[in-house]
Amino acid sequence: MSSPNHDRPDRLDQIQAAWRRERPDLDPSPQGVIGRLHRVAGHLTDELVAVYRQHGLSEGDFDVLATLRRAGSPYERTAGDLASHTLVTSGGMTKRIDRLEAAGLVTRRVSERDARARVVALTDAGKTLIDAAFTDHLANEHRLLAALDPADVETLRGILTRWLARLEDPPLTP
Repeated sequence: MSSPNHDRPDRLDQIQAAWRRERPDLDPSPQGVIGRLHRVAGHLTDELVAVYRQHGLSEGDFDVLATLRRAGSPYERTAGDLASHTLVTSGGMTKRIDRLEAAGLVTRRVSERDARARVVALTDAGKTLIDAAFTDHLANEHRLLAALDPADVETLRGILTRWLARLEDPPLTP
């Protein structure tokens, strides 16, 4: 990440100025927040994915393994639960589980409660891998937030929490 330069306009300032010139009838000020948030999210995703890759995982693989790990012992969920607790679509979930199973990171079995459902569980190798990857992931997140003043981090957390609550319903289960 490059060092901050508060003296020069950034890309979003330039875009807004161009829109003010070209469309003075419109107010482009939301781009100052939404555009910057979108760009920051892109940079953060790149930084996060780099750590997942160090462990041989994609973002979706990490999400599935982390969801199983935080479920607690015996570290399992149905495939449907995994789809609802991750950023992975149900269509993509089967392929992802196939790949994780082939890598020896998860197992899959028929549910004892519903023969139509499949239960996915972490293997010992999967637990070891996600524990290492999650340790590095949190260190990376701490590093990324260290670029901000702690008071700004807390203010940003509160703002984003309230905003997200307006955009999506809270999860039904953890």
